[in-house]
Amino acid sequence: MVFSTGRLVICTGTGNNGNQPLHEGGILKQGQTRQIELSVSSREPTLNVQLWKSYEDEMSIYIENPSGNRIGPLDENLGPQRYRLGNTELLIYYGKPGPYHLTQEIYIDFLPVETYVDSGDWKIILSGKKVRGGEYYLWLPGGNTLNRGTGFYEPRAYGTLTIPATARRIIAVGAYDSLVDSYADFSGRGSRMLPYLKPDLVAPGVNIVAPVPGGGYRIVTGTSFAAPFVSGAAALLMQWGIVNGNDPYLYGEKVKAYFRRGARLLSGYEMYPNEEVGWGAFCLENSFPK
Repeated sequence: MVFSTGRLVICTGTGNNGNQPLHEGGILKQGQTRQIELSVSSREPTLNVQLWKSYEDEMSIYIENPSGNRIGPLDENLGPQRYRLGNTELLIYYGKPGPYHLTQEIYIDFLPVETYVDSGDWKIILSGKKVRGGEYYLWLPGGNTLNRGTGFYEPRAYGTLTIPATARRIIAVGAYDSLVDSYADFSGRGSRMLPYLKPDLVAPGVNIVAPVPGGGYRIVTGTSFAAPFVSGAAALLMQWGIVNGNDPYLYGEKVKAYFRRGARLLSGYEMYPNEEVGWGAFCLENSFPK
């Protein structure tokens, strides 16, 4: 990774999917059946669902369309398979575990036979066949690519942080509202599925005054406006250390460690770090080494 090739610090926002119905998940026990309901609004041109689970867990998967027609259990053969339910084709791909992870992705692509995917209440049904751990997670596409009304009926906010905020050695920055000193519920959150806790911290990301192309300013909200507080502060800290000669090795994970230690606590949280605010609210003053 480019992070390891020089004196760098990479900061990114955790995304703005924390309060959107784009993520579902839970723990499935052997012999147990779970029904995940997915609402698809009208005039949805395409849609996909990513289902992640441990590769060693064997689950029977069924898919039911709004008319009650069902396919499954799906073949567990690695590679693509294609089905049709009503006026929607389902392209399903069973993935493999990778060199650096033990998880398996089952990718479900909803493709319209004509113009739009069948709207209504779809169901993805999981049945525990041979289960050891049982954790499963489902994601819909983020980035406001779906129509209003498309989403899971019982979404989970945890695990909604977006790539590349999932990378280990970057500084993943969530958002909080500095006017009321509280967490911003749209801010993407971490998950136990990651082998390390994210986000690292949160910075102001609500009603930020920012410049716009062509001149002037406007009020903006999002983790994309929280991350620059931290990246700018990282530059200042590195200038103090590297350029000014106070610490020639002040980069990479060392900067993150100082920021984590300097983060202040937000009211409402008893346990740190946590999946919402990480190690706390960013504070550059407290982050300089003593």
